[in-house]
Amino acid sequence: MPLADRAARYFDFAALGTNWKTEILAGVTTFVTMAYIIFVNPSILHEAGLPIAGVTAATCLAAALGSLLMGAFARYPIALAPGMGLNAYFTYSVVKGMGVDWHTALGAVFLSGVAFLILTAAGIRQMIVNAIPHELYSAVAAGVGLFIAFIGFRNGGIIVASPATLVSLGNLRSATTLLALFGLLVMAVLLCARFKAAILVGVVATWILAALTGTVDWHPQPYSFRDISSTALQLDIRGALHLGLLDIVFAFLFVDLFDNIGTLLAVGKKAGLFDNAGSVPRLNRILYSDAIATVAGSLSGTSTVVSYIESSAGVAAGGRSGVTAIVTGLLFAIALFVAPLAGAIPASATAPALIIVGSMMMTAVAEIAWTDPEIAIPAFLTMLAIPLTYSIANGLAFGFCSYTLIKLLRGRFRDVSWMVYALTALFVARFCYL
Repeated sequence: MPLADRAARYFDFAALGTNWKTEILAGVTTFVTMAYIIFVNPSILHEAGLPIAGVTAATCLAAALGSLLMGAFARYPIALAPGMGLNAYFTYSVVKGMGVDWHTALGAVFLSGVAFLILTAAGIRQMIVNAIPHELYSAVAAGVGLFIAFIGFRNGGIIVASPATLVSLGNLRSATTLLALFGLLVMAVLLCARFKAAILVGVVATWILAALTGTVDWHPQPYSFRDISSTALQLDIRGALHLGLLDIVFAFLFVDLFDNIGTLLAVGKKAGLFDNAGSVPRLNRILYSDAIATVAGSLSGTSTVVSYIESSAGVAAGGRSGVTAIVTGLLFAIALFVAPLAGAIPASATAPALIIVGSMMMTAVAEIAWTDPEIAIPAFLTMLAIPLTYSIANGLAFGFCSYTLIKLLRGRFRDVSWMVYALTALFVARFCYL
């Protein structure tokens, strides 16, 4: 039997009603839709002190490995890359907010990946997913979206710090702010026109306009793939094992778990691959792929790797099998050669991408039962606490504690599983310790 036919049988082309041409085009579509991460992730992690060329190479490497694993091992059309939100948490909450060295923060990412591997092998991750109210991790997704958008507004100069009101409107006549607004408008119009590469085109268009107006401060240097050595294997695992960083490890692990499951369900339902979380074929392989990619990403020098909701673009283009993710992974491997360009991307070009991605994540609020105060209040506290405290972990803590306490005070303690009680106790202990 020819190799192509054997591969088609392995990926269940006949059962899924797909073919090589469709899968390849779907993989290209997914890559083009999420390629903005090649520029946005390094710009965020560079603020934490990581060398931008090394982070760009690590971003491409982690995305390539994660997507190839998901495609070849788990056989799903889901691409992976360093996650938006978790990279912001890494930079703004952990490194800048808590004063943790970026080497130690990478160690925390590594430990979260190892923990995720252990939880997957032990079957505990399924218990956690089943125990937690769906509305709470919908609130986390929305809160992370607000967090990302808030950072985008700040980086673009649209909002600035104010001693009187905490935040205030920035200088809209500033060149960089006008560029950010231009990029935001371009992306919004293209997205409304259902253009697949709207974010990428918006970043590039703003970058070109910034170059033409002389607002790009870039000093190109010689580059080779060996520059990844500036971030690869630079993590401090021993430092991350310190008790004070356990909540950081927990936040990386917790958000990654929910992000993975949420993306899996969204993309899988759209592709018609399954009906609910309880009947996901090869679920362990999906979670193993995600965990291994996170461990590899931390070793190469980037933040937590997650499944990307942009994979739905490839599914919309007809992608149904793991070949879609494999094609996306191969394109990320080729993208390793664009690392020198990352330093030329100004904040005014990436800021609108953060705002747009944040707006996309707000669709999760539709899944929250706002007419039920027992759900609405914990969900609202979760959403609001994440951007206002600059911490995903704090948002999770507010949500869990308020949910559990409301249930207890209303005498409905049997509605809460022992797992949620255990997680709430961990959050309370975290607040007491801090």
